[in-house]
Amino acid sequence: MATYTRIQVAETMKSTGIIPVFYHQDLEICKKVIKACYEGGARVFEFTNRGDFAHEVFGKLNKYVNENFEEMILGVGSVIDPGTTSLYLQLGANFIVSPIVHPEMAKTCNRRKVGWMPGCGSVTEISYAEELGAEVVKIFPGSQVGGPSFVKAVKGPFPWSSIMPTGGVSPTEENLKEWFNAGVHCVGIGSKLFTKKEDASFDYDAITKKVSSAIKIVESLK
Repeated sequence: MATYTRIQVAETMKSTGIIPVFYHQDLEICKKVIKACYEGGARVFEFTNRGDFAHEVFGKLNKYVNENFEEMILGVGSVIDPGTTSLYLQLGANFIVSPIVHPEMAKTCNRRKVGWMPGCGSVTEISYAEELGAEVVKIFPGSQVGGPSFVKAVKGPFPWSSIMPTGGVSPTEENLKEWFNAGVHCVGIGSKLFTKKEDASFDYDAITKKVSSAIKIVESLK
């Protein structure tokens, strides 16, 4: 069962601005990455549903987070059907992110007041997702859909829309400034946050610094 309501999730997303998006089949690596992000100031983390037995990794990771990191909100991304949605809700997911708009997923999440963030690529899809109860909508892939200019255009007729781009977002001042000046609610960042060493292992100290830097940049833009 989720620990946080969809409103709490949406508000925390807005306050921190940066949502790390990550998957690895190795539970211990996931633990170290989420610890690095937490120490950098992240309070919302999206675990992507990829690979065999991803839900088993998530279930153990969520228990670890609840026991060790106060106020860290863990949810799941890359979910595309109501059955998988139910599976992750049973494992305690605090929000569900999808690359598509699926009305049955919305109903599954709404029954438990869990945040559902569908992927949209047009004004019509955004409007439909909000009609189905989405508090935050994802635009994906962010840069291909139209980038910051798309967000700015949408916010004209839809000033109430809370938009989260994922794909094409970099943790640099130049890129983040473009997105937040366009009016995004928050941004999801994947591989560009997760620095690796020369031997291809993750550099956890560097990840912490990069997350912290990105959050400070967002704070300066508000």
